Amino acid sequence: MNTSEETPNADIGTALKHATSLLNQNPGLAEQQAVEILKVYSRNEPAMRILAAALRRQGKPRKALAVLEPLAARNSDSPSFLFEYGQSLGAVGQGDKAIAALRKSVRLDSKHAGAWRALGDQLAVSGDEAGSRAAYERHYALSVRHPELVEAIDLVRDGKLAKAERLTKDFLMQHPADVSAMRILADIALKLDQLKDAGHLLERCLQLAPDFHLARHSYAVALLRQQKLEEAHAQISQLLAREPNNPGFLVLKGSVLVRRGDHEEALAIFEKILKNYPKQAGAQMNYGHTLKSVGRLEEAIAAYRRCIALSPTIGEAYWSLANLKTFRFGDADIELMRSQVTSEGGDADDQAHIAFALGKALEDRKEYDESFRFYKRGNAIRRIKHRHNPRINVFDTARQIKALDSAFCAARTGQGCPAPDPIFIVGLPRSGSTLLEQILASHSLVDGTAELTDIIAIARKLGQKSKQNPASCYPEILRDLPADKFRELGESYLQTTRIQRGDQPYFIDKLPNNFQHIGLIHLILPNAKIIDARRHPMACCFSNFKQLFARGQTFTYDLEGMGRYYRDYIILMDHWDQVLPGRVLRVQYEDMVADTEGQVRRLLEHCGLPFEEQCLRFYETERAIRTPSAEQVRQPIYQGGLEQWRNFESHLGPLKEALGPLLQRYPIE
Repeated sequence: MNTSEETPNADIGTALKHATSLLNQNPGLAEQQAVEILKVYSRNEPAMRILAAALRRQGKPRKALAVLEPLAARNSDSPSFLFEYGQSLGAVGQGDKAIAALRKSVRLDSKHAGAWRALGDQLAVSGDEAGSRAAYERHYALSVRHPELVEAIDLVRDGKLAKAERLTKDFLMQHPADVSAMRILADIALKLDQLKDAGHLLERCLQLAPDFHLARHSYAVALLRQQKLEEAHAQISQLLAREPNNPGFLVLKGSVLVRRGDHEEALAIFEKILKNYPKQAGAQMNYGHTLKSVGRLEEAIAAYRRCIALSPTIGEAYWSLANLKTFRFGDADIELMRSQVTSEGGDADDQAHIAFALGKALEDRKEYDESFRFYKRGNAIRRIKHRHNPRINVFDTARQIKALDSAFCAARTGQGCPAPDPIFIVGLPRSGSTLLEQILASHSLVDGTAELTDIIAIARKLGQKSKQNPASCYPEILRDLPADKFRELGESYLQTTRIQRGDQPYFIDKLPNNFQHIGLIHLILPNAKIIDARRHPMACCFSNFKQLFARGQTFTYDLEGMGRYYRDYIILMDHWDQVLPGRVLRVQYEDMVADTEGQVRRLLEHCGLPFEEQCLRFYETERAIRTPSAEQVRQPIYQGGLEQWRNFESHLGPLKEALGPLLQRYPIE
């Protein structure tokens, strides 16, 4: 039905059904059809609802709301009307009203899957994570048809992942094309951090059901966690094309943009969300993170404070303030944090964040014994879920030394991709690597990027680990690779990092943990520059102990483990010095503080860069920085941080013992 002349002769039920069927595929055409119906049946409420839905899906929620408002009073007990009404209210930022309408919809019809999902979206952006998860689980359970899958969803909710996985796999053996089962299995894989498996399942799921938006959302999350930013952005763009005002999709897009370095666009998204949802504590915190990255410090502090005011239990907000390093808590802040500390119970992540923040606050007040008590508490909480086995690191270090010896490296001279573009800064966290990055990024020929994971991704791919083959083939597999493979891997690295770069001929890859892969870097990128940022072991190790890392670096949550890890690092770096003499430039943090200009000139010479005065005024360089040292490197170098560990020396016996004979190379004066 395309003309008003046809409408009077057409069955109204058929016309409405046709318009409804167009909503998902072509909301613009659905709008046209609804308008044609209303020309003849001007008071037809189903047609008005279709019109409103079509307008909302085209990104015109205010027009949709204008259609629905006159109908609200007489449809207050209609679950389907409240569902559409709630979505339109949410799309224009009237979150509280949206949640009320959607809650009433599911109360009237507890089996309305779409309303549960919309409620989950609104609760998520309002900051009610527990309520959001519960709503999504209800939606998911109602969306599947088979009791086995409902049981699997219940098992996932209860944390019984192994049993849920077996049940879902058995079901897929009988129903290999069931997309709901694929998504359940993918969600289990995501929870287990099996990102590649999750990605494959979701790709297949979307091949079979391109309009399965929840699967596409999960796929975008999996891609983001794998640092596949362009692919994640493409999936989110498809979601937003259908639901341009969906707050959950917008938050996810903001996260991708931050990772991609598009901070201004990310800020615009967070500002849009907060304009509509000013009481959303999580969005305030993400907004603060982004403001911090671009150096808008006072605004970041204000955003973190708004987050705390809205939700005093969110520990990450306190730690985000402490992690600015230059921020100082007042007495009222400290008392508020103390009031949130629990003797038992409470969210573990929140409690860890608060403990680290209190440690920093009390250290600033020179209350060192109590400060250490809170640092120790925070680390103990983190160790519960973030285990570290030092024996594995010892084993991996020995494998690198045995597999990549002098003869092996010499025999492969001249292989790999000859591009000189990358400058790798390696070492341990809190060793001055961000300072070196900021100095180099101040040069006119160098792009600063971020802590890129591309080298680790290559190492993992070479390792070929799987459930069937849990032992990694890396680094031994490097001995079997032909010369053209090294070149291919180097070119692949340049391609995957391209998104992080600007237009300069050189760029920085500052992932400290890449010290474990210097042999791989040398083989695939023989002309890349490598710099080892090193700091006195006591200063470096304790600085890590009092730092709460967002992910990884699990060796830092124990003084003994930290000391042993530092020893392994030195052993491996000694090996690279022997096998690849002159390949790595070592920059000692203490030397950089004592003779900044001399060390900067040495650094630039190693990289083949002409001296530029701006590199000495690195603190004036405006660029996004996403590491804990962000605010410190926006100031001139100062001596104050060199000896902070001495204030806690009476507590650091286990660290000294673990470092052992290594301290003879770095004596304590």
